[in-house]
Amino acid sequence: MSPRGEQSMVPEAEFESYYGRQILKTPTWKTPDVPLYLFLGGLAGASAVLAEGARLTGRPELQRVARLAAAGGAAAGTVALVHDLGRPERFLNMLRVFKPTSPLSVGSYVLAPFSGLAGLAAASQVSGRLPRLGRLAGLGAAALGPPLATYTAALVSDTAVPAWHEAHRELPFIFAGSGATARARAMKLLEEVGVAARASAAKSTRVTSTSCPTAVTTGTRQAATARTTASSLKAMRSSAVSRKPVRQSPRSSLATSLRSVAWSTPTEPALSARPALSSSAGTSPLRTTSRTSTSEA
Repeated sequence: MSPRGEQSMVPEAEFESYYGRQILKTPTWKTPDVPLYLFLGGLAGASAVLAEGARLTGRPELQRVARLAAAGGAAAGTVALVHDLGRPERFLNMLRVFKPTSPLSVGSYVLAPFSGLAGLAAASQVSGRLPRLGRLAGLGAAALGPPLATYTAALVSDTAVPAWHEAHRELPFIFAGSGATARARAMKLLEEVGVAARASAAKSTRVTSTSCPTAVTTGTRQAATARTTASSLKAMRSSAVSRKPVRQSPRSSLATSLRSVAWSTPTEPALSARPALSSSAGTSPLRTTSRTSTSEA
C-alpha cells in the first residue's frame, strides 16, 4: 500500500537475479586453506628478502631466523594450497603449461622454485655445509620473494568481485605491506622465544650448581679417586712385569744356602774367642778375624 492508500501494481525491486540465483557466485575456496596460504606466502617472500639483507649487513642471527621462516612459510603454504586443490597431482598439472596471462600459472612457477631455493638456503644455514651454494640459493629466493608476496593480489583482483577488481592497482602494495608486517611479527616472536629459552637454560644451570654443590664436589672427588686408582694399578702391573722371578739352578741355590750359613750368628763365639788366643802370638785381632772367616768360608 502507498502512503495515499493506493495499492501498487508493480512489486518492489529486489537485488536478485533470474531464477532465484545470486548475482555473484560464492568463492569455492576452502577455509582456512586459502587465507592461510595468502598469509604464509607473504610471510615467506618477505622473510627471504630480509634474510638476504641481513647477510649483506652482517647479521648472522637475523639471517638464520629469516631463512628458517622463509623455508617454513613456503613449505606450510604449499601444503595448504595442495589441500585446497584436493589432490597433489593438480598442482603438478599447473606446471605443465606456462601462461603469462594467468596469475595462477605464473604463481605456480614462482612458488615451486622459491620453495626449493628457500629450503636449500635454510638447510645450508643450519648445517653449515655448502655455504656458497646456500648463498646462491638465498639470493635466488630473495629475487623470487617479492613476486611470491604480491602475485596473490593479482590473482584475487582478477575475479568478478567488483570490490576486488576495482582495487587491482592497490592490492599488490597492500599484500606486500601485510607480508612485511607478518614477517616483522614473526621475527619478534621468534626472538622472544629464543631469549626465553636461553634464560631458562641459564637459570636451570645456575640452580643446579647452587643447590647441589655437595653432589658436584662428591662426583669430582670420585672421578679423581678413580683416576688415581687406575694409575696405581697400572704402575703395579708395570713393576710386577719388570720384577719377574729369576729361576736358579740347584747348584747356585745350594751355594747360596752354604754362604748364608757360613756368615750366620753361630760363628760369632768362635770369632770372639780367637782374639784372646792370638794376642799372645802378636797378631792383630782384625787380621785373625779375617783369616778365620776366610778359612770358614
